[in-house]
Order: sequence, then C-alpha cells, then structure tokens
Amino acid sequence: MLSQDGKSAVLFEDDDLPYEEEIIRNPYSVKCWMRYIEFKQNGQKSTLNMIYERALKELPGSYKLWYNYLRERRKQVKGKCITEPGYEEVNNCHERALVFMHKMPRIWLDYCQFLVSQTKITRSRQTFDRALRALPVTQHPRIWPLYLGFVRKLALPETAIRVYRRYLKLSPENTEEYIDYLRSVGRLDEAAVRLAALVNDESFVSKEGKSNYQLWHELCDLISQNPDKVTSLNVGAIIRGGLTRFTDQLGKLWCSLADYYIRSGHFEKARDVYEEAILTVVTVRDFTQVFDSYAQFEESMIAAKMETTAEMGQDEDDDVDLELRLARFEQLIARRPLLLNSVLLRQNPHNVHEWQKRVKLYEGNPRQIINTYTEAVQTVDPMKATGKPHSLWVSFAKFYEENEQLDDARTIFDKATKVNYKQVDDLAAVWCEYGEMELRHENYEQALHILRKATAIPSKKAEYFDASEPVQNRVYKSLKVWSMLADLEESLGTFQSTKAVYDRIIDLRIATPQIIINYAMFLEEHNYFEESFKAYERGIALFRWPNVYDIWNTYLTKFIDRYGGKKLERARDLFEQALDGCPAKFAKTIYLLYAKLEEGYGLARHAMAVYERATQAVETEERHHMFNIYIKRAAEIYGVTYTRAIYQKAIEVLPDEHARDMCLRFSDMESKLGEIDRARAIYSYCSQICDPRVTAHFWQTWKEFEIRHGNEDTIREMLRIKRSVQATYNTQVNFMSSQMLKATTSSTGTVSDLAPGQVGIDDMKILEQKAQQLAAEAEQDKPKPKEKILFVRSDTSRSELAELSKQANPDEIDIDDESGDEDDENQGPPEVQLEQKSVPTAVFGGLKDD
Repeated sequence: MLSQDGKSAVLFEDDDLPYEEEIIRNPYSVKCWMRYIEFKQNGQKSTLNMIYERALKELPGSYKLWYNYLRERRKQVKGKCITEPGYEEVNNCHERALVFMHKMPRIWLDYCQFLVSQTKITRSRQTFDRALRALPVTQHPRIWPLYLGFVRKLALPETAIRVYRRYLKLSPENTEEYIDYLRSVGRLDEAAVRLAALVNDESFVSKEGKSNYQLWHELCDLISQNPDKVTSLNVGAIIRGGLTRFTDQLGKLWCSLADYYIRSGHFEKARDVYEEAILTVVTVRDFTQVFDSYAQFEESMIAAKMETTAEMGQDEDDDVDLELRLARFEQLIARRPLLLNSVLLRQNPHNVHEWQKRVKLYEGNPRQIINTYTEAVQTVDPMKATGKPHSLWVSFAKFYEENEQLDDARTIFDKATKVNYKQVDDLAAVWCEYGEMELRHENYEQALHILRKATAIPSKKAEYFDASEPVQNRVYKSLKVWSMLADLEESLGTFQSTKAVYDRIIDLRIATPQIIINYAMFLEEHNYFEESFKAYERGIALFRWPNVYDIWNTYLTKFIDRYGGKKLERARDLFEQALDGCPAKFAKTIYLLYAKLEEGYGLARHAMAVYERATQAVETEERHHMFNIYIKRAAEIYGVTYTRAIYQKAIEVLPDEHARDMCLRFSDMESKLGEIDRARAIYSYCSQICDPRVTAHFWQTWKEFEIRHGNEDTIREMLRIKRSVQATYNTQVNFMSSQMLKATTSSTGTVSDLAPGQVGIDDMKILEQKAQQLAAEAEQDKPKPKEKILFVRSDTSRSELAELSKQANPDEIDIDDESGDEDDENQGPPEVQLEQKSVPTAVFGGLKDD
C-alpha cells in the first residue's frame, strides 16, 4: 500500500496503518515515532533505519531519536570486520548527528569509543579534540579519561605527552599520573622536572596520599639512579635543598647524593660526600645508614679493582692503588667508634659522659687527649651539662698528675675552682680532689692551705641553696669540704685548730649527727671530757628526733662510762631529757640503758619503775619482749613472787597471742611454787581467749597439768570449760555466717521462709541449729558467774572462807588429835590445818644475802 504524507512516500504493511495515521495526524510528536519504532523493533533493519530517518527528518533536534538511532546502527555492525563499508556509514551517521547534537557529551563519547574500536588513530584523536572544543569545560572531565586511556595504549609517547600537557592545564592535581606515564615510557628527564615542580609546590596535595618527603624521596631516587638520563636538573643543589628541609631523614638523602656521583663515575666526589655526611649527621640512625653505605662503597671499589687486575694483569701501579684502597677501608672501620662519638656529641655537646668516652678512645695519644680535654672544658656549659661537669676538670688534672706534671695539674685545678657550676657539690668536689692530689704527693701544708682557702668566708655571704648567687660564694657552707678539713686538722693540725674547725661547723649549722659524734670523740681522746659532753649538748640542741637518736645514745653511754654513779642525779636528768618527746621506735634502747644505770648505781625500785614505764612507752610489737626483760630482772632482784603483778599487767595489756604465752609462763611459775589453785585459776582465765581448734597446745598443757596435780573433778571441770569455750567460738562464727547469708538473700526471703513445711533445709541452717544446741548445753553446764578471777586473796568475808573450808575433800586423810576436842571447846570453831613447806631459795633472789 502506498502512503502519502505530503513529503514522502513509503511502502507499509496493513499492521502499520494505525501508526502511520497517528504520525500523519501528529508528525512532530516524539512519542508517536518511538511507539512506531518500538513496534517495528523486531522487523527488518532497513525498514527500521528508514523509520528513524523519516523521524529525524521531521525532528532533527531530538536527542532521544538520535541516541537510539546511533545505538541501533552501532549494534547492527557489531562483530563485523572493521574494514566493511557499514562502519563508515555509521561514522557518517554520527557526523550527521553531531551537526545537531554537538553539545551532547554522550554522543561524543559513543562516537569516540566507536572510532577507537575501529583503530582509527588519527581520526580518533581529531574527534577527541573536536569534542573538547565543542563541549563546555564543565563537561571535559567526561572526555579526558577516555582520551588519556586511548593515548596511553598507543605506542606514540610524543602524542600522549602532548595530550597530557593539555590535560594538566585543566587538572594539575593529576601530575603524578603523568609522571608515572613518563617513567613507564622512559622520559625520565621530564618526569624529574615535573616531580621537582611538585616538591617545590607547597600547596600541592597528593591524590595518592603521599607526603612531601615521600615525593622528595622519589625524586632523589629518580635523579640519583639515572644520572645519564636526567640532564635538566642540578642534582646536587636539589638534594642539598632537601637536606635543609628534611632534617629527620638526612641519612637517605646523603646516600642518594653519593649514589648519584657513584653512578656518574665521580668516585672521589662521592667519597667527599660520604665524609661530609659523616661529619654533619646528628643521629645514630642517619650515621649508621651513611657509614654502612660508605663501607659498602669502599668494598665495591676494592672488589672492582681486584677484578680489573685479575682480567688485565697486575703491575706495580695497580698494587699501590689496591693497597691504598685497602688502607683507606681499614682506616674507615677503625674510625667508626670515634665518628659515632662525634655524632653523639653533636646531639648534645654538653654530655660529660660522651666526652669521657672520647678521651678513652684516644688512649695512648697524649696530644689528642689534651686537645679533647681542652675542647671539652671549653664546650660544656655547667648549667646545661648532662652528668657531672667537674669530673672533666678533675680527670684533666689527674692526667697531668699521672704524667708527673704537677704544676700543670695545679693550674687546671685553679681554673676549675673559678668555674660557675650549677651545684655547690661540684665545686666542693673540685676542692677536695685538689687537696687529695696534694696529699698523694705528701704536700700536707699545701693541702691544708687549699682547704682553708676553700672554707674561707667570702666577701659576700650567701645561703647554701640560693641559686641566684655563684657557687663560689656558697661553697663555704659545704659540709664535704669542712669534713675533709676537719680530718686533715685532726691528722696534721693542732688541737686548737681542729677544735676551731668543729666549732665553726656547728656555728654554721651544717653539722650532721656524725660530725657531732666525731667532735666529741676527738675531745674525749684528748681528755677533754666535759668539753665533749658540751659538744653532745650542742648537737642535741641542733637536731630533733629521730636524727638526734645517735647523739643521745652515744652521749648517755659515754656519760655512764665516765662517771658511773658519781653524778647519778645528773645522769637521771639526762635520761629524762632524752625520753622527753622520744618516739616509741627509739625508746627501748634508752629505757634499757636507764634501767641498767639504776640497777648498777641507783635503787632497785627506781629500776623497776623504769621498766614499768618502758613497757608502756615502747612500740606495740616490742612490748612482749620488754615484759620478758622486766620479769627476768624483777625475778633476779626481788624474787619470783614479785613478778605476779607484772604477769597480771602483761596479760591485761598484751594482745591475745602474747597474753597466752604469759599465762602459760605465769601458771608454770605458780606450779613450781606449789600454788596449784593459783595456777588452775590462771589456766581457767586464759581459756577464754584460746580457741580449741587453734590453740591445741594450751589445752594439752592444761590437761597435763590436771593429770599431774588435779583429780577427776578438776579434769571434768577443765573439759566442761573447753566445751563452753568451743561453743562460744562456734556461735560467733555461725553468727557471722548468718549475717553474711542474710546480706546476700533477696528481700522476699529464702525458699524455706516461703515454704516452711518443705523437707529440704540448706546446710547453713543445719549448722546454725547445731550451734544453738551446743550453746544451750554449754549454758546449762556453766556455773554461777563470778565477779572476777582472783589471783590473790581479796576482801572475801570470813563466812565465805568458813564455807570454803568446810567443803569436803574426798582425798583428805582424817588424822585425829587427842587434844582436838578440848581445843574445840575452848577456842570455838576449829582452825584449818595447813601443811608447812620450806620456801625455795629462788623466791628470795638477790635478797638472800641480806
């Protein structure tokens, strides 16, 4: 059928009639044409192309039509040989589209990709350029990746370089990509130039996250490893510029510079660079990098020379050159400790320890040692020094002394005493070393003169810790110098001069307890006893506890040794003065000394009073030992019966552990004296603090006592008490356990509380019931409570005593006396017959002779 739309005539089928009529009615509607094209999508390609052409003829500015048409045409030639004419027809179709669609980047991208797939290099390049000219600059980032990918694949580096240069004008931040391409194609000179520009650009931010130092490192590696290809840059100036900027990575940069000269063949220049680097780096890490590289370079030079000699033959000049290189390498290795020391000194020129190590490295070379000492004392600032700066001066002087140059040593010491040290101790040490040097050479007067000069009062006095004043004005208060002067005066001077030195030390208030003791001992050696005691008194006035303890101890000992009991009242006053404010830690020794004085020269009761005070004044840990001494001395002086009151007080004061020991000893003493009831009462009292599970020894001792001295009733009473005490301790433990259990249970109660009828009872409740049962049994067995345990007879009424005497003893032997009845009638109530025994001699102690 023939259709006439007024402009064109085409053949169409019956099914196309509705679409044709719609197009006739509205030929400028894109939707109508797209519906028609979609309907004919599976038809013949020529028919479809004809419909597209008709539509574009009516609507040449429709992007949708052109885009779909070009895509359909590219699809039609896909997979065919690129030399077929159909490709050129599609290319012409793209050119027609670009007449209208030249502002559409998608059309350009598809066209460029299509041309690239046809390997039309020149036409592709020209099309890319046309696209960049036609599109606005905001659309260029869509074109450039495809363009750059195209030129990178080409074996035409010049074309790619020119394209990249144009691209970097728009996007300079992508310079690293260009540099990578240049390195891949061997254009290292331009790559180095571009990389140097990036390094010098402070505002550049790497897209790959590289720091400025990493870029520097890449540049150094590039130019140092390719000296023959990089000709546009001054390599030496670039790397030295990096040395000033990156001071924390000097080792790598120095090695890069030396590597550049080595690859360039300038070996002597490389060696000069290594030497300069070794003498300028300030960290051990950089030094190690440079030194290892330097040593490797020297080794490679020796190996290369040996290979050349082996290939070309050996002559005299080659031998000399080889020996020279070997000697240079050996010298380098030998210099390493000294070079490393120089690095550390460059780090901190005020490091005294490193200067001392440097002197040891020059051992055997006196001239270098003197130069090193001279440089050290001139360089080190005492205020900034690490270590003791005066040790440099002292070592310098000792070096001259060891070489028997005393005048030079004295000169060094004189200069050392004028240095403004940071601390007074440094200057004091110099004066003392100066004096000791004179003593070593037996110049005793000179040594005394030096130390007197050191301790002379300056024109301007200053406090010892006044940092605003120079140390020369404060050294007169240095105890170190005064102590040495005192020693010299004792050995070489007179009594008066030595006494004046000690007095001066005390007046300056710089004395220590040891100085006071030394002064007093010195006076005592010269038989000035009262003067020595005055020295002790002055020292006591200077110090407080605990520093004054040694002075008091020595003073009291010496006073007793000197006077004994001649000046007893004065000695007592001294002891009372010493004990006034004495801490408990130091009281024991003084109290024992005091008691010894009273025992030896005073009254026994005074000694007992001192021991009594001592038991209260000493530390808690020492009270037990003090009571033992007290009991022992009381027994020796007054007899064992006097110790009963002491035992009672010890049992009251001491903790349970020591109180048990005292009770055992007390009861043992009473047993030996035949006081069985007393001993039993003591055991009964002590049982209240003895848990049978812990103190089994106590209960065994009591049991053995009852077996020896008691009967069945007393043993039964002992066992009853044991059960009672055990129940008491069990109740206490179970009470604490129940309290802990209550704290952990919830507020709603336990299962047994909620359901009391249940059979299951926990173990803790069973233990509590058992403990309550034991406590009830013990309460039933417990006798009526007494007011207190009486160790001695108290104010008991006669009626109570009569009742006690009437109690029958089953073991008592009844011995009748003929006159008993008459006596009973005449004298009233019968008297208790007591057995008499001789009193042991141990009871009287020291009173036996009296």
